[in-house]
Order: sequence, then structure tokens, then C-alpha cells
Amino acid sequence: MNKMFLEPSVRLDDDNDALILLDQTLLPAEKRFISLTDRKGIWEAICRLKVRGAPAIGIAAAYGAYLGVKNSRAADGEALLKEFLPVKDYLAGSRPTAVNLFWALDRMERRLRAEIMRPPGEIKAALREEAETIRDEDEEVCRTLGENGLTLLEKGWGLLTHCNAGTIATARYGTATAPIYLGHQRGYDFKVYADETRPLLQGARLTAWELMEAGIDVTLICDNMASIVMKQGKVQAVVVGCDRVAANGDSANKIGTSGVAILAKHYGIPFYVFAPLSTVDLSCATGEDIVIEERNPEEVTEMWYAGRMAPADVKVYNPAFDVTDAGLITAIVTEKGIARHPYTEALKAFF
Repeated sequence: MNKMFLEPSVRLDDDNDALILLDQTLLPAEKRFISLTDRKGIWEAICRLKVRGAPAIGIAAAYGAYLGVKNSRAADGEALLKEFLPVKDYLAGSRPTAVNLFWALDRMERRLRAEIMRPPGEIKAALREEAETIRDEDEEVCRTLGENGLTLLEKGWGLLTHCNAGTIATARYGTATAPIYLGHQRGYDFKVYADETRPLLQGARLTAWELMEAGIDVTLICDNMASIVMKQGKVQAVVVGCDRVAANGDSANKIGTSGVAILAKHYGIPFYVFAPLSTVDLSCATGEDIVIEERNPEEVTEMWYAGRMAPADVKVYNPAFDVTDAGLITAIVTEKGIARHPYTEALKAFF
């Protein structure tokens, strides 16, 4: 492993029947790995963002589905399936927006059904293999995203990113950060501007932390500073990840992303969305069909403060995501190539 990459943020400890996660809620103050051995703990970790990032959520869910039936005493495949389905449905309820969660769980179910006539022990081994394959494939997908994305960027550019689409949100490399890591290895000398990303501060706590750990030149800015760094010519491209891409190219990502896209359009700066094909949902016609998760008001009013910073009982609207219109997106970078307008045709061709 290249020394600039962190330990995997999601891995299986099969000997101890556990899912090991880097608790991202504790960063950057504390780097702690937690061991989860039951589906309730895994559900909570996904819901409470201890593990976050669409690919990492999918990997965690796949391991969780395997662990949920690993110690089953089911006599045959049909009985094992009956135990698996409630585990799958329970884990699927942890987050409503990240399509990788459902994609990974559906893939695990398909593998079980494909192996259903085999002895239960062999089916469990197949489920473990499938989960590991999902993880391994994600690492390769992210590397390819980086290679494709790097063709759009030039040495010495300033890059702005929002939220965290980094290595800790994936198996390795990240999605939007993949070309940054590859460029760092190859002497591109990128200057990265990381939006803090209110209200959960993924840019401040996570992106800034992991890029600094890798020795990459990163500058943290408040979300409302994106306009001035663009106007001053410090940013030549915006690179962001996403949690779901609709068939027409509308893309859901962390709240605030659409505002960055509007600014980039105004200043004539290319806006690139990095999307593994597992994140593209062709059954979702437009962004209007994407369910937007609303989170606890305390994230806005008091979570990161020594005391409450808003009037008691004030109404709070706290959507976790917004949808960037396809018309604001210069290109969507996938592992199979770079999609450009019209996205309905371009994305469909990759499948």
C-alpha cells in the first residue's frame, strides 16, 4: 500500500464476527476504529454517519448482511433466505438517499438466491466472497475514476471540493479525490480548496484531515467563501462526489453542492461529478424522484458548539442533500468513461 493512503475505513474481521469501521464522527480529534458485531450496531453506524460516503456505506451493508446470517443454523438455503431478508430490510432502513446501500444489499440477495441449492455453509462462504468482491471492485472503480478524471485536469490547477468524497468514504482513492491522489503521486501540484460543508463539517473534519495526512496542499474555507476564491481565479475546476445520479444526469450530493455548481456556472468554471455506475439510478428519471433525507435539527443549532447557538424552539429545516441540475454539470466521470450532455443517452450507454 502506498504510504499516503490511510488504513481501510471499512473491513471485515471474520475471525471475530465483526465489522470494523473508522468512526468518522470522531475525526479529526480522534482516529478510532470500532468493532460492530450485530445488525443494530451496523444500522446505527450507517444512520449516524460513523460510516459515510456512498461506496463505504455499500461495503458496510454488504458485510453487515453477511454477518447477519453467518452464525445461522438454517438447515437449507430456503431457510437461510428467510433469515437473510429481514436483515437486508433492516439495514436498508438506515439511510434513504445513498443508492449504493440498496444496490449492495440487492446484490447480496441475488448471490444468495443463485447459490440457494447449495449447503448453508457454502452459501455463507459465497456471501462473504460477494461482500469482499464489492469492496475490491470499489477500489478498482475509484482508481479508474481517478485516471479518467485526471484527463480533465491540468498541472498546478486549483480544485474546489465539497463534503468528503475521499478515501475514507470508499475502499481507497475516493471518488472526487481520486484524481487528486493520483495527481499527487505524479507531481501535478494541485492546490485544493475544501468547503467546510455545514452543518456536519465533512469538509473541515474529514477532507482537510485526510488530504493533510497524505501531504496534499489543502486550504479549508467556509462554504460561503467559495464565490470569492472562484472570483479571485484560485479555482480552475470543481470536483464533487454524489450519492445518486438520476437518468437525466441530475445528481444528489451533500447539501450545498448545487449552490457551488451555480457559482461555478457563473464564473465559467467546469463542474465535474464523480459517480461510480453503482450510484447511477436509471430507474430514477430526474432529480425530482430522489428522496431527500431530513436530519436532526440539533445538527444545525448546537452539535458543534459549546452551547446552543440558536433560539430555543426555532424551526429548523435540515435536508442532508440537494440535487444539482444536469444543466449545471460539465461532465459526469464514471469508471467506464466520461459522460457529457445529453446525459440521458450518455449514461444509458454505459449500461
